[in-house]
Amino acid sequence: MKTKKNPKIEILVVGTELLTPFFQDTNSLYLTQRLNELGLDVYFKTIVGDERDDLLLCIKEACSRANLIIATGGLGPTQDDRTREVFAEVLNRKLIYKKEITQKIEKRFKHRGMHVPPVNEKQSYIIEGAEILENKNGTAPGLWIDTESEIIILLPGPPHELKPMFESAVFPRLEKIQSKYTKRITIKITGLTESKIESLISDLYPEEPDCKMGILAYPGQVEIHLSGHSKESTSQAKEKTDRLAKSLLERLGNNVFSSSGEELEEIIGKLLTARKETLAVAESCTGGLLGHRITNVPGSSNYFLQGVQAYSNRAKNQILGVPSDLIEKYGSVSSEVAKCMASSIRENAQASYGLSITGIAGPSGGTTEKPVGLVYTALSWENGMESKKNLFLGNRKIIKFQSSQKALDMLRRHILKNIIQG
Repeated sequence: MKTKKNPKIEILVVGTELLTPFFQDTNSLYLTQRLNELGLDVYFKTIVGDERDDLLLCIKEACSRANLIIATGGLGPTQDDRTREVFAEVLNRKLIYKKEITQKIEKRFKHRGMHVPPVNEKQSYIIEGAEILENKNGTAPGLWIDTESEIIILLPGPPHELKPMFESAVFPRLEKIQSKYTKRITIKITGLTESKIESLISDLYPEEPDCKMGILAYPGQVEIHLSGHSKESTSQAKEKTDRLAKSLLERLGNNVFSSSGEELEEIIGKLLTARKETLAVAESCTGGLLGHRITNVPGSSNYFLQGVQAYSNRAKNQILGVPSDLIEKYGSVSSEVAKCMASSIRENAQASYGLSITGIAGPSGGTTEKPVGLVYTALSWENGMESKKNLFLGNRKIIKFQSSQKALDMLRRHILKNIIQG
């Protein structure tokens, strides 16, 4: 079969473990992204367990409604790896033994000083008429099958095997059927609600069908996803997307912290590095999350000096020097204590900035006067100080993340204000 332009694509993800709450399917997300970059749309995604009858049903359904099927997983050596065998059954094709696959598996095991277990022999059988896709990172070869009515691609499940195989053996072949060019931009915003953003940009939704815009809301962050399409060239798709992005950036101003994919902590790192400034943090209810996010950025040792988790009142007093009478008068969750924490950590670390967080993450500990979700964030610098009272909604994890997001955004906005004024 000559692969059609605009094929109807289905991704079939195989693995019983992916039907539990303990494992996530990331392969289909990666494949969809790469296919979309070629202007190819995925019409169906199916996750199915390892049971033969279930797999048989899903493969038959995929073959009935798609003409390009990419299946991942179930190519291993164990008894519950059945993808290869069931596809052969559906296609009414034999499994053919390939000695060269056995030799490659033996070589791989020998390199590790090991003997090949007998169960690996099943991986040397391929579906009759299939092309072998070499696996340089594992023992399960991939397969490319042309049935005249559809193209079927079988890929191993482990991402470190699937991705290199797809990039080297599949993506270049699919490039030949690229029907349109796509450019995507994600604009990341914090400090505004989804509804407020909608009210600001509602008149900017594109009318042309080749340019699309969508809003996705997350705790502490809203994203605007843009995509431009062109049948002519990537540059034409980029021009459409850039034009829309420019209008959005002008409308939303410094509420936008990224349009190039960075997280907020990465933006903070770039700003501090450019200005040769430093940061120290003092955390209570976030328990180290703020410092964790900051130090997740490569090169953060150039600007991050110190982090303290002062969870108890005693720690706030003994480590950060927050006066006991201040805590007693205002409470540990207060603007006054947050400011003292920020000032103390900045002075102790001799940093350009001190950030602090103190609050009630829940689910217990709240009162009528100070409910769960009440968080104070504070920023200290050489000649000044500010604090913010925040009321966050959500569970403990969400409140902690929003608290760290708010603290980072306070610092970002302060630096940008100095840049504009300076």
